[in-house]
Amino acid sequence: MMRCPNCNSKDIGKIGSHQFYCWGCFIELTVNGDKMSVYQVEEDGTLSSLDDLFFEDEAATEVHVN
Repeated sequence: MMRCPNCNSKDIGKIGSHQFYCWGCFIELTVNGDKMSVYQVEEDGTLSSLDDLFFEDEAATEVHVN
């Protein structure tokens, strides 16, 4: 089970083949292989990357699924 890197919630919904949405803190997650990107959904529907807040280096973006 995947957990949100922001709020640690398990309440993650799948919205695309590699896209997920956290219902706990309302961020979008994109998983591509073992890499994860985190986005804030803006009012107009665009996505703003939050990777610089969550991941300091490339190794930190690896996805760990339990």
